Amino acid sequence: MPLPSVTVVLLNWNGRSWLEQFLPFLAASTYPAMRVLVVDNASSDDSVSWLKAHYPEVSCLVLDQNYGFAEGNNRAIPYVDTPYFVLLNSDVEVSPGWLEPLVAAAESHPDAASVQPKIRAWRQRDTFEYAGAAGGYLDSLGYPFCRGRIFDQLEKDEGQYETQTEIAWATGACCLIRTEVVKKIGLFDADFFAHMEEIDFCWRAQNQGYKILCEPQSVVWHVGGGTLPQGNPRKTFLNVRNSLVCLLKNLSLPRLLPVLIARLLLDGVWGLRSAAQRDWKSLGAILRAHGDFYRKLPLWIAKRKAARQGAEKGRGAGHYRGSIVWAHFVRGRKKWSELRTK
Repeated sequence: MPLPSVTVVLLNWNGRSWLEQFLPFLAASTYPAMRVLVVDNASSDDSVSWLKAHYPEVSCLVLDQNYGFAEGNNRAIPYVDTPYFVLLNSDVEVSPGWLEPLVAAAESHPDAASVQPKIRAWRQRDTFEYAGAAGGYLDSLGYPFCRGRIFDQLEKDEGQYETQTEIAWATGACCLIRTEVVKKIGLFDADFFAHMEEIDFCWRAQNQGYKILCEPQSVVWHVGGGTLPQGNPRKTFLNVRNSLVCLLKNLSLPRLLPVLIARLLLDGVWGLRSAAQRDWKSLGAILRAHGDFYRKLPLWIAKRKAARQGAEKGRGAGHYRGSIVWAHFVRGRKKWSELRTK
């Protein structure tokens, strides 16, 4: 039986150096039914001309402006005619056999919307990487963390997370997605622009009865932080605002108000701490994020109505019933294995 075809969607924005460094690894993939589609977010460098000169076999979709991660990837969907596609960051190094285990996992689970590999750090190759590690989880207040990563605490990969498992979210840095699911529920919310959009997609998929998986037999290495580094005010703004939108769109009605109130209080504590440290940029980003969230409430509520249509109770896999903030900062839990997760 022939293997299903897969389109690898690689979003690029002024990333000629990443393409030059990491496309050779992708080109060396052993999966026989793979095509590559580079989506260029109106780069001002020579990414496109370099790509055409050195990889003429690679398809290239050139966009008229920078649409960000969310809408940039959305614009690729009309050009995907394969049963599966992979979202792959341009700063990811893959191994030759990285794709086979992801496809096998999806084929074994017809209700799987997405499958991510194990993500290690490119610079510290035996350590999990921040964006995804060995699978994404959410706590009771919607804070994301991973097997192998709690906040900035990264574990070494010592084979402790080698089992395929159902998770809450798969990282947008590298994940396989079933195309028919996207045709049904859409891919990313373009108003997110960047950050948290993959969590929103996976949560919507779970609420429609689909699984999200991590398959650790596939391993990739991610540089990370190439576009907006940690502590960047723009990144803080997007993370705070998009996290609130994600909660509003996906939580059940009985849980929604208590969780939003708790998040408002915790963000307030974060803002006060930033002020005490004279970190005015972070404080401003937090205030702007909340202002934008409340100002656009009618838009977010309309999105909630659309997302919740046909929603089930939700699978609940990958959700931690406690507070990861309390567990980590108060109780000193530094590893996923020290938590009781569902």
